[in-house]
Amino acid sequence: MNPSIYAWAVKHHVSLDAIAELKAMWGDQGGPPTPDRTTATTEAGVQTRLLLEAAEKGKKLWRNNVGALLDKDGRPVRFGLGNDSKARNAVIKSGDLIGIDPVLITLAHVGRTIGQFVSYECKRPDWTYSGTPREVAQLAWIQLVLSYGGRAMFVNAPGVL
Repeated sequence: MNPSIYAWAVKHHVSLDAIAELKAMWGDQGGPPTPDRTTATTEAGVQTRLLLEAAEKGKKLWRNNVGALLDKDGRPVRFGLGNDSKARNAVIKSGDLIGIDPVLITLAHVGRTIGQFVSYECKRPDWTYSGTPREVAQLAWIQLVLSYGGRAMFVNAPGVL
C-alpha cells in the first residue's frame, strides 16, 4: 500500500488497525512484489530484510553505525547512539537499526498517533544468546529502551515488525 495512505490515516485519525483491515479486505495491490524473506543467511541479510519489511509496513528504520575514527588531526571521533566513550560503549551498545513506529494511543491523547522509539540488534539466522560481553552490553541497551516504553530486541529473522 502506498506510504501516503499512512500519512492520510494519521491526518484523519484513522487507526493503523483500520488500515490493516482495509488492506486485508481489498488486498495490497499497489507495490512491487515482496522479496523472498527466507534467503537471509547473514546478519547483513537479516538487516536488509528488516529494512524492507519496515518500509512495506509504513515504519521508519535507519542504520545506526557505531564506532570511532581518527579525524585529520589524529583525534578520535566517536559516532553512533550511546557511544560517548570507550568505557560506556563497553557496557552499553545501541542496536543496529533505530527507528520510529507509528502508534495510535487512546484516553489522554485520544486519536493522536505518537512515534514509539524502536531499536533492533540484528544477528545471523543461527544465532543464540550466549552472554558474551558484547551481547551483555547489547542487552543493557535493549533493557534501557524497554524501561522507557520503547521497543527493542535481538532479531535473527525477519517478520517481527
